[in-house]
Amino acid sequence: MSNTQKFETGKQHKDTADQAFKAGDYKKALASYYQALMYLQGLDKNALSSMGMSSPQISRTAESDADKELAEIDDVISKVYSNMSACHMSLHNWQRAIETADKALKKNEKNYRALFRKGKALGEQGFFERSIKVLEEVKSKNPEDAAKVDAEIVRLRAIDKQKEKANNKRLKGFLNKANVSLSEEASHEDDAIEEIVTPGAANN
Repeated sequence: MSNTQKFETGKQHKDTADQAFKAGDYKKALASYYQALMYLQGLDKNALSSMGMSSPQISRTAESDADKELAEIDDVISKVYSNMSACHMSLHNWQRAIETADKALKKNEKNYRALFRKGKALGEQGFFERSIKVLEEVKSKNPEDAAKVDAEIVRLRAIDKQKEKANNKRLKGFLNKANVSLSEEASHEDDAIEEIVTPGAANN
Protein backbone atom coordinates (compact mmCIF):
# COMPACT_ATOMS: atom_id res chain seq x y z
CA MET A 1 0.00 0.00 0.00
CA SER A 2 1.42 3.39 -0.99
CA ASN A 3 1.73 6.30 1.41
CA THR A 4 -1.10 8.08 -0.36
CA GLN A 5 -3.33 5.04 0.02
CA LYS A 6 -2.42 4.77 3.71
CA PHE A 7 -3.30 8.41 4.22
CA GLU A 8 -6.67 8.05 2.51
CA THR A 9 -7.43 4.83 4.41
CA GLY A 10 -6.55 6.56 7.68
CA LYS A 11 -8.94 9.41 6.86
CA GLN A 12 -11.68 6.90 6.03
CA HIS A 13 -11.30 5.29 9.46
CA LYS A 14 -11.44 8.76 11.01
CA ASP A 15 -14.67 9.50 9.15
CA THR A 16 -16.14 6.22 10.41
CA ALA A 17 -15.10 7.14 13.94
CA ASP A 18 -16.61 10.61 13.61
CA GLN A 19 -19.96 9.11 12.65
CA ALA A 20 -19.84 6.70 15.61
CA PHE A 21 -19.04 9.62 17.92
CA LYS A 22 -22.00 11.63 16.62
CA ALA A 23 -24.21 8.57 17.23
CA GLY A 24 -22.99 8.40 20.83
CA ASP A 25 -21.12 5.12 20.39
CA TYR A 26 -17.88 6.34 21.96
CA LYS A 27 -16.22 2.95 22.34
CA LYS A 28 -16.77 2.16 18.68
CA ALA A 29 -15.47 5.61 17.80
CA LEU A 30 -12.30 5.02 19.82
CA ALA A 31 -11.72 1.71 18.07
CA SER A 32 -11.97 3.39 14.65
CA TYR A 33 -9.72 6.26 15.71
CA TYR A 34 -7.11 3.69 16.75
CA GLN A 35 -7.43 2.11 13.31
CA ALA A 36 -6.92 5.52 11.71
CA LEU A 37 -3.73 6.06 13.70
CA MET A 38 -2.34 2.72 12.54
CA TYR A 39 -2.32 4.09 9.00
CA LEU A 40 -1.47 7.71 9.74
CA GLN A 41 1.32 7.56 12.32
CA GLY A 42 3.89 6.05 9.95
CA LEU A 43 3.43 8.85 7.45
CA ASP A 44 6.11 11.13 8.88
CA LYS A 45 9.21 12.69 7.31
CA ASN A 46 10.80 9.27 6.87
CA ALA A 47 7.81 8.11 4.86
CA LEU A 48 8.01 11.23 2.73
CA SER A 49 11.74 10.73 2.19
CA SER A 50 11.00 7.28 0.77
CA MET A 51 9.04 9.09 -1.91
CA GLY A 52 12.17 11.07 -2.78
CA MET A 53 10.91 14.22 -1.09
CA SER A 54 14.03 14.78 1.03
CA SER A 55 16.60 14.36 -1.73
CA PRO A 56 19.18 17.19 -1.94
CA GLN A 57 18.36 17.60 -5.62
CA ILE A 58 14.67 18.37 -5.14
CA SER A 59 13.42 21.85 -5.88
CA ARG A 60 12.11 24.36 -3.38
CA THR A 61 8.66 23.77 -4.80
CA ALA A 62 8.96 20.06 -4.03
CA GLU A 63 10.15 20.88 -0.51
CA SER A 64 7.19 23.19 -0.04
CA ASP A 65 4.83 20.47 -1.25
CA ALA A 66 6.42 18.00 1.16
CA ASP A 67 6.01 20.41 4.05
CA LYS A 68 2.39 20.97 3.17
CA GLU A 69 1.77 17.24 2.96
CA LEU A 70 3.44 16.65 6.30
CA ALA A 71 1.45 19.50 7.85
CA GLU A 72 -1.75 17.95 6.52
CA ILE A 73 -0.81 14.56 8.00
CA ASP A 74 0.00 16.13 11.37
CA ASP A 75 -3.26 18.09 11.29
CA VAL A 76 -5.33 14.95 10.70
CA ILE A 77 -3.48 13.04 13.43
CA SER A 78 -4.01 15.97 15.81
CA LYS A 79 -7.73 15.92 15.07
CA VAL A 80 -7.87 12.16 15.63
CA TYR A 81 -6.24 12.50 19.06
CA SER A 82 -8.45 15.48 19.93
CA ASN A 83 -11.57 13.51 19.01
CA MET A 84 -10.30 10.59 21.08
CA SER A 85 -10.01 13.03 23.96
CA ALA A 86 -13.65 13.99 23.39
CA CYS A 87 -14.62 10.30 23.53
CA HIS A 88 -12.77 9.82 26.82
CA MET A 89 -14.46 12.95 28.18
CA SER A 90 -17.86 11.47 27.37
CA LEU A 91 -16.83 8.21 29.07
CA HIS A 92 -15.49 10.12 32.11
CA ASN A 93 -11.99 8.78 31.51
CA TRP A 94 -10.44 12.07 32.59
CA GLN A 95 -6.78 11.01 32.63
CA ARG A 96 -6.97 9.45 29.17
CA ALA A 97 -8.73 12.58 27.95
CA ILE A 98 -5.76 14.64 29.13
CA GLU A 99 -3.20 12.26 27.62
CA THR A 100 -4.83 12.20 24.18
CA ALA A 101 -5.31 15.98 24.25
CA ASP A 102 -1.58 16.38 24.92
CA LYS A 103 -0.81 14.13 21.95
CA ALA A 104 -3.08 16.25 19.77
CA LEU A 105 -1.28 19.41 20.88
CA LYS A 106 2.09 17.82 20.18
CA LYS A 107 1.07 17.45 16.53
CA ASN A 108 -0.63 20.85 16.35
CA GLU A 109 -0.18 23.36 19.16
CA LYS A 110 -3.00 25.44 17.68
CA ASN A 111 -5.57 22.72 18.25
CA TYR A 112 -7.55 24.81 20.74
CA ARG A 113 -10.32 22.24 21.04
CA ALA A 114 -7.78 19.78 22.43
CA LEU A 115 -6.42 22.44 24.78
CA PHE A 116 -9.95 23.21 25.99
CA ARG A 117 -10.66 19.53 26.60
CA LYS A 118 -7.44 19.20 28.56
CA GLY A 119 -8.46 22.12 30.76
CA LYS A 120 -11.92 20.74 31.31
CA ALA A 121 -10.62 17.25 32.16
CA LEU A 122 -8.21 18.73 34.70
CA GLY A 123 -11.14 20.46 36.32
CA GLU A 124 -13.13 17.25 36.45
CA GLN A 125 -10.19 15.67 38.30
CA GLY A 126 -10.32 18.44 40.88
CA PHE A 127 -7.21 20.31 39.70
CA PHE A 128 -9.06 23.62 39.56
CA GLU A 129 -6.06 25.98 39.51
CA ARG A 130 -4.32 24.05 36.73
CA SER A 131 -7.59 23.77 34.84
CA ILE A 132 -8.30 27.50 34.95
CA LYS A 133 -4.73 28.27 33.89
CA VAL A 134 -5.13 26.06 30.78
CA LEU A 135 -8.56 27.52 30.01
CA GLU A 136 -7.23 31.07 30.31
CA GLU A 137 -4.54 30.05 27.82
CA VAL A 138 -7.24 28.94 25.39
CA LYS A 139 -8.97 32.31 25.73
CA SER A 140 -5.77 34.29 25.22
CA LYS A 141 -4.72 32.30 22.16
CA ASN A 142 -8.17 31.97 20.63
CA PRO A 143 -10.48 34.85 21.69
CA GLU A 144 -13.35 33.29 19.71
CA ASP A 145 -13.66 30.70 22.48
CA ALA A 146 -13.86 33.36 25.22
CA ALA A 147 -17.57 32.85 25.98
CA LYS A 148 -17.22 29.06 26.17
CA VAL A 149 -14.12 29.32 28.33
CA ASP A 150 -15.70 31.84 30.70
CA ALA A 151 -18.75 29.62 31.14
CA GLU A 152 -16.55 26.64 31.98
CA ILE A 153 -14.50 28.66 34.46
CA VAL A 154 -17.69 29.84 36.20
CA ARG A 155 -18.89 26.22 36.38
CA LEU A 156 -15.59 24.99 37.81
CA ARG A 157 -15.43 27.75 40.41
CA ALA A 158 -18.98 26.92 41.51
CA ILE A 159 -18.01 23.25 41.91
CA ASP A 160 -14.86 24.24 43.80
CA LYS A 161 -16.90 26.45 46.12
CA GLN A 162 -19.39 23.64 46.80
CA LYS A 163 -16.56 21.22 47.59
CA GLU A 164 -14.92 23.74 49.90
CA LYS A 165 -18.25 24.30 51.67
CA ALA A 166 -18.76 20.54 52.05
CA ASN A 167 -15.22 20.10 53.39
CA ASN A 168 -15.71 22.91 55.89
CA LYS A 169 -18.97 21.33 57.02
CA ARG A 170 -17.27 17.96 57.52
CA LEU A 171 -14.41 19.63 59.39
CA LYS A 172 -16.85 21.50 61.63
CA GLY A 173 -18.70 18.26 62.37
CA PHE A 174 -15.42 16.53 63.20
CA LEU A 175 -14.37 19.32 65.56
CA ASN A 176 -17.77 19.33 67.27
CA LYS A 177 -17.56 15.57 67.72
CA ALA A 178 -14.05 15.93 69.15
CA ASN A 179 -15.22 18.61 71.58
CA VAL A 180 -18.11 16.42 72.78
CA SER A 181 -15.69 13.53 73.28
CA LEU A 182 -13.33 15.72 75.33
CA SER A 183 -16.25 16.98 77.44
CA GLU A 184 -17.35 13.43 78.17
CA GLU A 185 -13.82 12.47 79.21
CA ALA A 186 -13.64 15.48 81.53
CA SER A 187 -16.99 14.51 83.04
CA HIS A 188 -15.76 10.96 83.72
CA GLU A 189 -12.61 12.34 85.36
CA ASP A 190 -14.77 14.52 87.64
CA ASP A 191 -16.83 11.48 88.59
CA ALA A 192 -13.67 9.48 89.34
CA ILE A 193 -12.28 12.27 91.53
CA GLU A 194 -15.56 12.55 93.36
CA GLU A 195 -15.61 8.83 93.96
CA ILE A 196 -12.14 8.99 95.54
CA VAL A 197 -12.76 12.16 97.53
CA THR A 198 -16.19 11.21 98.87
CA PRO A 199 -15.11 8.11 100.88
CA GLY A 200 -12.36 10.18 102.51
CA ALA A 201 -14.82 12.87 103.40
CA ALA A 202 -17.11 10.29 105.01
CA ASN A 203 -14.25 9.11 107.30
CA ASN A 204 -13.79 12.60 108.78
